[in-house]
Amino acid sequence: MHDMVLAFAKWLEASPWGVMARESIWAYPVVQLTHFTGLSVWLGTNFALDLRLLGVGKQRTTAAQMAQDLFVWNWIGFAIVVTGGFMLFSGIATSFIYNIAFQWKLGLFVPTALVWHVIVQRKARNWGQGTDTPGIAKLAALTEILLWICVITAAVEIPNH
Repeated sequence: MHDMVLAFAKWLEASPWGVMARESIWAYPVVQLTHFTGLSVWLGTNFALDLRLLGVGKQRTTAAQMAQDLFVWNWIGFAIVVTGGFMLFSGIATSFIYNIAFQWKLGLFVPTALVWHVIVQRKARNWGQGTDTPGIAKLAALTEILLWICVITAAVEIPNH
C-alpha cells in the first residue's frame, strides 16, 4: 500500500499542476489563497449552523431553514477546499505523505469530521424545526465544531513537521 501511495505522490509532483505549484512564484500563494477562501466559506457555513443549533445568536430563522439556506454555499466552499487542497498537495506530495500532522489531518480528522458534518446537515432538518433544539442536536453541533478545530490544528502544524 505504501509503495502505491508513494508512486501516486511522485506522479502528482511530476504532473503539470504539481510542477506549477512547486516552481511558479505566484501559483502556490494564489492556490493557497483560494484554498483558504474556500475554507472560510465552508467552515463559516458549518459553524453558522452549528452555532444556531447551540442556540447562539438571534433566532430569526429555524436551524432547519438555515441548513437549507446555507446548503449550496456550504458545498461550493467544500469544492473549492478540495480543489485547492489537491493543488497544494500535488506540489510537494512526497513530503506531505511522511508528515505526521498531515497524516492525522487527512487520515483521521477530515474523514471523521466530514462524515459527522453530513450527519449534522441531514439531521438539522428535523432537529431544527422549532425554536427549542433537542440536547442531542446541541451535542452533535458541539462535536462538529470540536472536530473541525482538530482539523485546523493539524493543518496549522503541518509546516512544523
